[in-house]
Amino acid sequence: MSKLLHIQSSPKGDRSASIEVATHFIETYQAANSSDTIETFDLWEASLPEFDREMIDARYAVLQGQSSTSEQSAAWDAVVKITNHFKSADKILLSLPMWNFSIPYKLKHYIDLLAQPELTFSFTPEEGYKGLVIGKPLAAIYARGGAYSLGSGAESYDQQSVYIKQIFAFVGFTDIREIFVEPTLSSTKDETVKAAKLVAAKIASKF
Repeated sequence: MSKLLHIQSSPKGDRSASIEVATHFIETYQAANSSDTIETFDLWEASLPEFDREMIDARYAVLQGQSSTSEQSAAWDAVVKITNHFKSADKILLSLPMWNFSIPYKLKHYIDLLAQPELTFSFTPEEGYKGLVIGKPLAAIYARGGAYSLGSGAESYDQQSVYIKQIFAFVGFTDIREIFVEPTLSSTKDETVKAAKLVAAKIASKF
């Protein structure tokens, strides 16, 4: 039995194209994997700790092998808890809208908590950086108002899928599958969402 963790980062609820396609992905996945556990982690309802001075000091205390204060230890424990929750999943589904050509700040906040030395990546002078979250597939559903795919003429503006692929590859993911829902701000939105659902179902059935 596996655990699928859906990280949801749109605040739009029923009006969200990324959530609509993700819901179809999950329904298809569940039909093919009835014994698996599925959890949705809504970043707009989660209480994420601030990456403040206390957190920074705690991080460097860990990195440098120094003793930490009780406040620093509590701050770092919160990061470890979030990271362990993420790593407890066998498979990751990520759904997100494009904001200002990039990703929602709630998702960036979450990723900044996850991407920590000795938790999701390591570094040595001999090997350089090495991702520690390995052997897990990740499916990413990208919703965007415009069209930014290769050949659109606007692909250079896409800091959404480019960043997601880069940061998750950095922490160890080698199997990243992408589903694009675009353009959602056009008269063909219904057809766009329908086409994305077909792609999502195909990926979900063998995820």
